[in-house]
Amino acid sequence: MSADTVPPPSEDRPRRISANAGLGDRLFQLGARSSGSLVLLVMLAVGGFLAVQATQALRVAGWSFLTVQRWDPDGHRGRFGIAAVLVGTLLIGTLAVLLAVPLALGMALYISEYAPPRAKRTLITLVDLMAAVPSVVYGLWGFFFLEQRMTGLARWISTWFGWIPLFKVDGADPRDPLAPMPAYTSSTFIAGTVVALMITPIMCSVMREVFGQAPAGEREAAYALGSTRWGMIRSVVLPYGRGGIIGGTMLGLGRALGETITVYMIISMVFTIQPHILQSGGSTVASLIALDFGEASPFGLSALMAAGLVLFLMTLAVNFAASAVVARSRSGAST
Repeated sequence: MSADTVPPPSEDRPRRISANAGLGDRLFQLGARSSGSLVLLVMLAVGGFLAVQATQALRVAGWSFLTVQRWDPDGHRGRFGIAAVLVGTLLIGTLAVLLAVPLALGMALYISEYAPPRAKRTLITLVDLMAAVPSVVYGLWGFFFLEQRMTGLARWISTWFGWIPLFKVDGADPRDPLAPMPAYTSSTFIAGTVVALMITPIMCSVMREVFGQAPAGEREAAYALGSTRWGMIRSVVLPYGRGGIIGGTMLGLGRALGETITVYMIISMVFTIQPHILQSGGSTVASLIALDFGEASPFGLSALMAAGLVLFLMTLAVNFAASAVVARSRSGAST
């Protein structure tokens, strides 16, 4: 055979593998896509409704809506805003997350790695049951039980750490035994503690599920190399579960930012920026809406819708940022 008659070598091309999806697979795919699209449409509908309803107030207030501390839409048109309640929302949410993350992380690690099988089932049930308790129950417990018992702790913190502006209490001398205790009640500290206890079960459930999916082969390899149980957790479980830790934390933060009835029952509303978390008084966007919604005028209702729109966008930003971080983690990428 001459060189002219030799067929040219075939090009290396990846082989395309396809499968004929059955009716059940096609129906499941259609249902999954429809559910995802419905969630997106509902979110857009909520945001669009808030934006339309808030247009009247935002046209009058402008950008000062985010910088003015006064809240009296009907009495001071053009000079009202949510600066104070926005700062209060961030303070309570941040405090709640700082208190809840160590507790939720410790509970999740104990349940997934240390608890005996029988105790593990009981603890999972109790944690899930705590997550289902209504917010009003936490609010009543915090108002009638926890608040009276935390004023002493707030006073102690103010006594020894009052030189830090965050722990300072204006109008009360913590070293004076006759100083009025109401100065330490209905504070951001107490409200944030109750919200922290409320979001801990949700965060613990998310972290526990991710920790339980850590690869068994890597666990056994860590033990084979002479690692202790804590060494295995530190080198295998925690790195693998980073996405779950971040996702659970952001989920708890989202609920803390939007919590209404619990904060409304505990905190004393003030419409000035209150940076002292141990001092009586504070505010959040959600509690502001609950306080004024029933008696608001049409223009005041538009202002409340504007406040709700800001809270909606802030929560969306937190969730999208968390999703981006989780997607880059090992546990998030695998799911």
